[in-house]
Amino acid sequence: MGSLILVRHATTAASAAGRNLGKRSDLPLSDAGVVLAEDLGRTLAAELAELPHDEMRFVSSPALRCRQTAAAIAAALGLADDPVEIEPGLIEMDYGSWDGLSAEECRQRDPVLRATWEADPYTTRCPDGESGQDVARRALPALAPVEGWLAADRARCAIAVAHNHVNRVRLCDLLGWPMRDYRRRLSQDPGGYSLITFGTGTPVVRRLNAPAA
Repeated sequence: MGSLILVRHATTAASAAGRNLGKRSDLPLSDAGVVLAEDLGRTLAAELAELPHDEMRFVSSPALRCRQTAAAIAAALGLADDPVEIEPGLIEMDYGSWDGLSAEECRQRDPVLRATWEADPYTTRCPDGESGQDVARRALPALAPVEGWLAADRARCAIAVAHNHVNRVRLCDLLGWPMRDYRRRLSQDPGGYSLITFGTGTPVVRRLNAPAA
């Protein structure tokens, strides 16, 4: 079974402050985020040393924070000269008018809508933005060719660097949980990664939000 390492980008100033950072903003990693990405690269190098793989693919959201995280990982793996596949479908949720706001600021601005969104972020859209379902409709098809490629040969591995909502909707789908619970039941820390294997049967989640060492 081929292995997918699904990564959330490392820390930005917005994520450190608990503020929404969606597809409308393109902040770089913070200084702490750069260090975390480098630590993550070394962690994944150790992880890959234990996985059978003759072929590798590297996929990233087009967001700067993801591309910087991917570059740090590639450097640790000795793949700095190999191209990273940029996949637009992996971009973060569009928070709309909530972009840049904290959770409390969202509640003050739109108390009813925010309560509805927190109860079911999968079908409820952010104001002038997206829902988790909108994210799934583009992110899952973006990951599908990579997952199919992995399923065809156990000696294949792929790393995908994406975002909080993108990763959680895919993991919730893989785990077979109600999609409205993707935000409530799953966490994706900056620089955290999950490991999923794909073969002829049901995909297996072997790591979930594992930290950089």
